[in-house]
Amino acid sequence: MAQREPETRMDAGTKETRLANPSGWLYLTRHDGIPVLVDALLDWPTNREFTIQEFADHSGLVRQTVSKHLDLLLELDLVDEIPETHPQRYRIRDSEVTRTLFELNSAINAVGDR
Repeated sequence: MAQREPETRMDAGTKETRLANPSGWLYLTRHDGIPVLVDALLDWPTNREFTIQEFADHSGLVRQTVSKHLDLLLELDLVDEIPETHPQRYRIRDSEVTRTLFELNSAINAVGDR
């Protein structure tokens, strides 16, 4: 994923420019199902294992939507494939991205609790 530099953002005055050169946040959230999938991941502890069907059931999305977006979640180090499992199992990855998402979620929830 090519992330634009912060100073480039100042020049990104149009929607088309932003979409062509997305920030990490826009890259993640511009896919319809991704915010719901990330929200579902935030309900689970890191290292939680699951199948696509379990993830679909937990997120409230259909299995096809989860399958469609799984490569992006893998690319961004949010989940890992667990080798030699059938059906294929995945695990929430303990990565910098995942930790940061959990921290952001906690911070936003803390503001809402005030």
